[in-house]
Amino acid sequence: MQTELILAWLVAFVFTQLIEVPIYRRLLDCGLLQAFAASALTHPLIWFVIMPRLPLGYWQNVVLAELFAWGVETLWFCFGYPLRRAAWSALIANAISLSLGLLSRAVLGAP
Repeated sequence: MQTELILAWLVAFVFTQLIEVPIYRRLLDCGLLQAFAASALTHPLIWFVIMPRLPLGYWQNVVLAELFAWGVETLWFCFGYPLRRAAWSALIANAISLSLGLLSRAVLGAP
């Protein structure tokens, strides 16, 4: 893989974790590792597998990638929390992460 692609992913991954981990910890009162693992399960798959292979436009890819992240992270938290609480927490964490990521990209050019 290209070094630039990996570095860009790493920046986006750290950005995502800095946003989503505290949200999950607050909303679910879960441990650091459990909160970290949620995005760690989805982020590399979205970045390296899903996004490059979807033959759609940017925004369609973003919508599908976010739905995938929401679904997988909901399932991840269903192992310790009720479905409704897991789903709302994943929706909130991913919506905030996406929103701040898009804002950061527009203002700073990254992630």
